[in-house]
Amino acid sequence: MSKLTQLEVKNAKPRERPYKVADGAGMYLYVKPTGAKYWRLDYRYRNKHKTLALGVYPEVTLAEARVKRENARRQIADGIDPSHARKIERLTGAKPGKTFRDVAEELIEKMAREGRAKVTIDKTKWVFDFAYPFFGDSLINEITAQEVLSALRSVEAKGNFETARRLRSKCGKVFRLAIATGRAERDPTQDLRGALTTPKREHYATIVKPDEISALLRTIDNYSGHLTTRLALQLLALTFVRPGELRHAEWKEFDFKENVWEIPAEKMKMRRIHRIPLSKQALTIIDSVRPISSKSPYLFPTISRHHRPMSENTLTGALRRMGYSKGQMTAHGFRAMAATRLNEMGKWSTDAIERQLAHQEANEVRRAYTHAAQYWDERVKMMQAWADYLDTLRNATPGQT
Repeated sequence: MSKLTQLEVKNAKPRERPYKVADGAGMYLYVKPTGAKYWRLDYRYRNKHKTLALGVYPEVTLAEARVKRENARRQIADGIDPSHARKIERLTGAKPGKTFRDVAEELIEKMAREGRAKVTIDKTKWVFDFAYPFFGDSLINEITAQEVLSALRSVEAKGNFETARRLRSKCGKVFRLAIATGRAERDPTQDLRGALTTPKREHYATIVKPDEISALLRTIDNYSGHLTTRLALQLLALTFVRPGELRHAEWKEFDFKENVWEIPAEKMKMRRIHRIPLSKQALTIIDSVRPISSKSPYLFPTISRHHRPMSENTLTGALRRMGYSKGQMTAHGFRAMAATRLNEMGKWSTDAIERQLAHQEANEVRRAYTHAAQYWDERVKMMQAWADYLDTLRNATPGQT
């Protein structure tokens, strides 16, 4: 059968009943009695006869209709129903991407739209790089649990058990996005529960004995390195925030009328605004930082580039230079130090301590309550009492704490 010509399409006249003029490979011009002309494609998908609309002539030319036909035929060859794919794209705005890599990139774009931190997005990309060599270019709806497991096992073989666990979790999110947008029917990672090696949880090393805390505080006070590093460690001990939250602290986050540091949700692990009451001692340290970094957006910028926050390894490196090994004390260990001592004091409610640590309440009902109340008045008193307690330890005679 010869293909249609542009002249034949243009001259196709209406008749009493609708009729078809074939172009080949299932495509034809459908002419109605009104004179309207429509491009159509008949095809079979899973043994069912279907028809796909390719557009209206002359808005869609003969050449354009043929391009649409070939795109649809490629989708069919890849196991995708072009009619269903078009419907899903119209309803959800999802791209017609069909491979695991396609949907994974959509997930990353979604994370960016949601305002997720750049470091989180970069880590997600890094994790997906372990999956791509195994099934990155495979059709999302044809990937099996065994294929996913092969990628996970390759990561485990290097002893990276926690990375394997994260890879399974991230892959699951990709499959669930594909299900939601009609490009997959199930999540094969669900079949892998219990198949991975459970990583041994390593807690951050910390110091909790009063006499050892006393020695640590004096060692920090006598630190001979850069002044901003010493001040950062001193403020970390007083506020016991996560090290990354301290390093990225910006001047605009501080309210010196209310004496509150408010960390925005996008910087927090749990994606909730976190407020820290500032003790008198904390305010004194911040005043000492001001002449050094007031021209920077950050309280603790890098030494050479004031527009960038302090390096990730600065605080830990300082502790190592002071003689504290990885197994003795870490920058993150100030949180466990405060949690332990505050609980042992018996003066403060567990809820107030946990909220000041920005921990997420597991029980949804309690979480809703604690989020609203926040135990703010108690936390204000507790943070000042904690600062006073550290001063007592710092000034105590060795062996008498």
